[in-house]
Amino acid sequence: MTRAYRELRDEYVDVWDRFDALFAFRPSMHDFPAITEPPPSVTWRLGDPDDDRFVEVVRAAVTALAGDGSILCLDWQHTCYRVWPALVGPDNLDPPGDPGWPLSPYPDGDYHVYLAEDFRLGTFGHPWEWTLCVFGADLLDLVEADLHRLLGPPVRRDGAPAA
Repeated sequence: MTRAYRELRDEYVDVWDRFDALFAFRPSMHDFPAITEPPPSVTWRLGDPDDDRFVEVVRAAVTALAGDGSILCLDWQHTCYRVWPALVGPDNLDPPGDPGWPLSPYPDGDYHVYLAEDFRLGTFGHPWEWTLCVFGADLLDLVEADLHRLLGPPVRRDGAPAA
């Protein structure tokens, strides 16, 4: 069995410190956005939590861009993972009996982040603003049209209110 993901242990603090520094992470239930959204980025309001069709769009794009490499899946103040998206699937149970991705891009009460290892692209799910920020030109090229169709018009572009 091939391991599709593993828990970040020793590097957990370093990854979050780097994320904080690059994105000026400001966790808050009231002040939005919680990061400095880098150009290029687009932020959409999330809808019904039971309608997670956008999750598959994001995962397919991240998988295509990662190739055989890994990404980081971060859950603020919880267990975080290094994931090899090409290996995630029903034949790759990790841990045994637990198929699929360890985290969704949909924030479930905490911030959820999908992040390229070099931090150049990813997603930032905000649990209190109910938004998803997608950043990085390569990732946006693959998801923007589908996310616009599924989630509606964006609320921000490059951190500024969308026109």
